[in-house]
Parts: sequence; C-alpha cells; structure tokens
Amino acid sequence: MAENMLVTQALDERDLLKKKINQKIEKFRCVDFAKNNEEKGVDSKMSREEFAAEAKAAYQQIMDLIARYQRIEAALIASNGATIIKTSFGEYTVAAAIALRNRMREKKESPQRHLGRMLGSMTDPYEGTDFEEYLAEIMTKQYIAANSLADKKNENLEEQAENMRLSILGKDSKVKDDKPLAVVDAYISQNRTELMDPLEATKKAEELRMRSAALLKEIDTQIKISNATTLIAID
Repeated sequence: MAENMLVTQALDERDLLKKKINQKIEKFRCVDFAKNNEEKGVDSKMSREEFAAEAKAAYQQIMDLIARYQRIEAALIASNGATIIKTSFGEYTVAAAIALRNRMREKKESPQRHLGRMLGSMTDPYEGTDFEEYLAEIMTKQYIAANSLADKKNENLEEQAENMRLSILGKDSKVKDDKPLAVVDAYISQNRTELMDPLEATKKAEELRMRSAALLKEIDTQIKISNATTLIAID
C-alpha cells in the first residue's frame, strides 16, 4: 500500500536518509581477522558467528535505507515532472523551474577569466550557465569601453579644433571672424564620434538583471508553495 506524504516531508526525510546512510556506511565493518586458535576477531572482539550476523544485519539495514531513499527520490522526480507552477513569466513544471533556477544561479569562472576580468579583458569564455547575467555584463562592459573611447576621441577633436582656431585667428587676435571659424565648426561636426547603441545597452542589461531577479524570486516562492501543498505517493 502506497504511503502519502507532502513533498516538504519527503524532502526532509530524503535529507535525513542521506545523512543516516552515509553515517552507517562510515561505521560499517564487514571484514575482520582472527587466528585459528582464537575465537574472537582482533578488531571486532566478536566471535565469528556474532561478527557475521552483525555484518549481514548492518548491510541489510543500509540497503533498506538506500531503497527507501530511492523510492522517495523516484516519487519526487515523478511529482516534479507533473506538477505545474505559474509565474508572471509563464508556466513551468517544478522540474523545469528547478532546472531553470539552478542554471541561472550557476556562476563559474576559470582562473584565467577571473584574471582577465581584473585586467579588463574578456577573451576567455564564460564557464557558467547564467547566460542572462553574462550577457548583461558583456553589454555593460562594451558600453563603458565604447563610451570612454568616444569621449576621448571627442576630447582630442576639441583640442585639434582649438589649434585650428588659433591657427586661423592668431593667438593674440581680439577679432572673431565667423566666416573662417565656420570651417572649424564643420570639421568638428563631421568628425565628432557618436555611440552606436541601438539596443540601449545599459538599459537592456538592467532589464535583463531585473527580469532574472524577479523570475528567480517567483520561482522560489512558487516551488515552496507547491512543495507544501502537493502530496506524493511512496510505494
């Protein structure tokens, strides 16, 4: 007869079983040795019959606990694959929601990439699966780099323009003739550097981050609600 329990109860028992199984395996002893003329084992201090009975019983207990763990795990997997949760970003099975949450929370860096980040280089590939955050990071870095370079080029342009003005008018001239200076203005207009930012990179990056944060929060909440209200059958 199947045993019904809430997902939260099953998760708690699974965690407890995991700890208990590992502790019992750690303490498990199934091999000893004894001299032919001695009755008890050197380590166990038990007779051969007692040691054999205890080893078999301990082994069977571990296997029973593992079987119980597997039944709970199978029921949880089946439930997670069938139970639907709803978010403002769409509907997901619990299994898909957990996979999505794990993906978006996984942030891995190679030592080379970490060093590259410190040096301002992004040549090494990202090793994690939080693609949205990586994309937002790349967009932001590109915007900052391009904007800084554009500002620098425009500063240099202004310096060139000022030198042109001085060359046209003379350093000591008090008279400003608009006609020749129009050439300088035209030069500035033609050579000014402007950003090409069709996606509005920093705004789009912030939207990505806000969407990810909101989605993760909703998923966490809905999974908790689902786990606290969904019954599963343990065979």
